[in-house]
Amino acid sequence: MRLFAAAVLLLAACSDDSGKQAKGDPICKAEVFEGSRFTHCTVDPAKARIELVLNGADRKPLRSFAKLEAEAPVDTVHLAMNAGMFDDDGQPIGLLAIDGKEVHALNGNDGPGNFHMLPNGVFWGGDQTWHVDTSDHFASLEMAAPPPYATQSGPMLVIDGELHPDFAGNGASKHFRNGAGVDDQGHVHFVISDDLVSFGRFARFFRDEAKTPNALYLDGAVSALWYPEEARKDGAPPLGPLIVVHKSPKAGA
Repeated sequence: MRLFAAAVLLLAACSDDSGKQAKGDPICKAEVFEGSRFTHCTVDPAKARIELVLNGADRKPLRSFAKLEAEAPVDTVHLAMNAGMFDDDGQPIGLLAIDGKEVHALNGNDGPGNFHMLPNGVFWGGDQTWHVDTSDHFASLEMAAPPPYATQSGPMLVIDGELHPDFAGNGASKHFRNGAGVDDQGHVHFVISDDLVSFGRFARFFRDEAKTPNALYLDGAVSALWYPEEARKDGAPPLGPLIVVHKSPKAGA
């Protein structure tokens, strides 16, 4: 329901532009950047719980917000969003870690498509600390165990404050797009375009508007947002891994 962006634009105009999640502020706000509409969701991990999910109770990929809602009551969820690229069965094609267990290993293979537009990257973390790193940097950390949560996707949008080197200023390829970035205060920014946009414009939103020095592209063809507060539940083809932001910062609360 992409008309959501226009319907709540007035809220964005009246909001604090600090990027911080103030008490009582909506997490997701409509914004216009370079003439294109975006929905910009800012999450303080100290006040909400971010997790990645893939399977439902039947141990099969959920594939939709409707099935997620059946297992995560709507009154407990701030938002949900597709969380990276996947195969025809909904299985991840890159790193996926859930609850500290590696579902799929880091993918360093060459190949076609956006995932392999290097550098690609990893959105990872747990509890109150989240990161976006290039896949090479993540691999260099040589962790003894998987992080609580991680999803690999590509390409990186912003790398140490610079746009991906392969992006044109405003290229001809335009899609609905979504991604994730982390700012210098540790707030996580989930963004989905409500208009068809180029990679360049989408990346500049993260760098110039969300102020995230590193940001990761999640997808285009299946970009979708579930935001119960505004009764938004985007229709989409079958999904793969999902990002879910819960209202309580503690699991089970």
